[in-house]
Amino acid sequence: MTVHRVVALVLAPQSTFELACAAEVFGMSRPGLPARYTFGVCAERPGAVPTLAGYDMAVSQGPAALEDADTVVVPGWQRRELPAVPAVIDALQRAHRRGARIVAICSGAFLLARAGLLDHRRATTHWRMAADLAAWFPKVRVEPDTLYVDLGDVATSAGTAAGIDLCLHLVRTDHGAAYAEQVARHMVMPPHREGGQLQYAAAPAAARPVRTLGPVLDWALTRLHEPLTVDDLAARAGVSARTLARHFTGQLGVGPGRWLLQQRVAAARALLEQTDLPVEAIAARVGLSSAANLRRRFHALVRTTPAAYRRSFGQVRPGSPAELVPEAEA
Repeated sequence: MTVHRVVALVLAPQSTFELACAAEVFGMSRPGLPARYTFGVCAERPGAVPTLAGYDMAVSQGPAALEDADTVVVPGWQRRELPAVPAVIDALQRAHRRGARIVAICSGAFLLARAGLLDHRRATTHWRMAADLAAWFPKVRVEPDTLYVDLGDVATSAGTAAGIDLCLHLVRTDHGAAYAEQVARHMVMPPHREGGQLQYAAAPAAARPVRTLGPVLDWALTRLHEPLTVDDLAARAGVSARTLARHFTGQLGVGPGRWLLQQRVAAARALLEQTDLPVEAIAARVGLSSAANLRRRFHALVRTTPAAYRRSFGQVRPGSPAELVPEAEA
């Protein structure tokens, strides 16, 4: 398998945490886990790069390092109110034109916007900066309550730890949920966080805390094969469906029906990767009733078919039932 080259473009003063998000996911060697990425760092010019932590980093490569990167990461841009260095903008644009994936963590979205890579497209950044991004770059469709936005060729994340969410998502996209879960387990991180970033924004002092959803979520996850409804979840929680929806939106950023669908598709992904069960059987196991319904729901969330996903990430044995299902039915 070809190793994917990731290069981070650091900009003074560099946030050490946001750089570390990318380095931890893409640059670490982990026992028992095959290396799928290489990781490097470049700067506007080689030399010492000041950091927000009070020390300098020694960076030996300039923007030319981006010329052979498969993914370019911009881990924040602290001086976003200033004009960008033309050589940096040019390097990002050339990398994008030749097909590299361009990824911004937190305030790095401002540099992508300066480069014109977000015009008429969806993007996010830290919730405290979202209004500025929308005001400074009116062509960008800013989503302030999103942990990350992945458009395929360009991706942006909310602040700090959301950079890890985005990087793990990209690993999941590149190499499947099972591999990403192993990386996350090594990091002692959840492979996927639910909800939007506004759940982490500062709340008004008089805000009333809502009851935890933990028990009802755990209960639902063990019953995905059953025909659960929002009313079932509400009954388990001992509240009305309307109250449950309010709690879901407040704590997870999505409604209960959407959350339930996301969990069913996630379970289907794991079964497609790790078993050779026919798609019809997988649909039944995750509560999506039929192969047709699974294909429709799966494509809506994952942007591919179950068959294509299994070919990319599955471990189907020759002659297995899954392999024998015609393409139109898988």
